[in-house]
Amino acid sequence: MLLRGLLDVLFPPLCHVCRKPVPEAGELHLCPDCRGAMTPVASPCCPVCGIPFGTEGGIDHPCGDCLTAPPPFDAARGALVFAGPVQELIHRFKYGHKVHLRRPLALLAVEHLTPFVRGVAPDLIVPVPLHRVRLRERGFNQAILIGEVMARHWGAPLLRDTLRRVRPTAPQVALSAPQRRENVRGAFSVAVPERVEGRRVLLVDDVCTTGSTLAECARVLRRAGVASVAAVTVARAP
Repeated sequence: MLLRGLLDVLFPPLCHVCRKPVPEAGELHLCPDCRGAMTPVASPCCPVCGIPFGTEGGIDHPCGDCLTAPPPFDAARGALVFAGPVQELIHRFKYGHKVHLRRPLALLAVEHLTPFVRGVAPDLIVPVPLHRVRLRERGFNQAILIGEVMARHWGAPLLRDTLRRVRPTAPQVALSAPQRRENVRGAFSVAVPERVEGRRVLLVDDVCTTGSTLAECARVLRRAGVASVAAVTVARAP
């Protein structure tokens, strides 16, 4: 520990975002400026899907979509707004193959979402799966890497291969909300329903945009007989 402290003084760690030296980096390795530019998802937001309303003041209330077409999950929450340094870190992690960034991203989620997860009290953590074609291209499933860190902090086992993506889907980025829902319809299955039947499941992914992927995963988990299903993501698109 003494040697590590001396090395940190002589060669301070660099911020994961701006690459400035961070003498007291802690576990996150983020400078105060970049950390301060990250916006937590806060009230007022929808208590079902977790979308922030972007207004000052007010109380949490269901959004129009959740009132007219309630999702198959009980509740979903994102830790941070998907913008600025958060968006940059996630893009570097997923598309730049900077897999070491899974730790600060997961720890940020743990910091902000632990009260929600304690309330959910999950028996199992299930990452959103990639199709085998996309997995070969990327080399890793970002939801699994993030989920491994979360599982250690939240004390629930991570089931890596129970939920499967059975057909490839187009990238969701350029699609509208209705197109996203249609794109993922029928894309998932539960390999061993007995492993999740009657259990409280927590879905994990990196980003929630419209919630279509989480909703489709939750739908097939419901069919497999789970007792409840909630979802968490590192980031939530406003």
